[in-house]
Amino acid sequence: MSSVKIKRIASEIAKEISNIISFESRDETFKTVTITGADVTNDLSFATIYFTVIDEENKDKILKELNNASGFFRKEIAQRVEIRNIPEIKFKYDDSIAYGNNIERIIKEIHDNNNK
Repeated sequence: MSSVKIKRIASEIAKEISNIISFESRDETFKTVTITGADVTNDLSFATIYFTVIDEENKDKILKELNNASGFFRKEIAQRVEIRNIPEIKFKYDDSIAYGNNIERIIKEIHDNNNK
């Protein structure tokens, strides 16, 4: 399958999971979740969904709950995305935003120290 098609499917899955979490989830802890992206294997057997949360202290609990609900999300994706094989869904915390914020903080500290 072409990489463009794989990326389109990954994007569509991420968008649908985001919609499910935002508009249909009854679990209040999921309301703090933001889906940041998705990767799908070439054979569409696995999808890794990346997310961030507002409250970083609960990220491990939310990760566990999201992975426990992956069967529900897979069933919903099957009804919304027209692909033959629905991938197994696994959630992974996206630490790239926190990493970027840390780099920005370090650069600011260096800049502030150089201006003294």
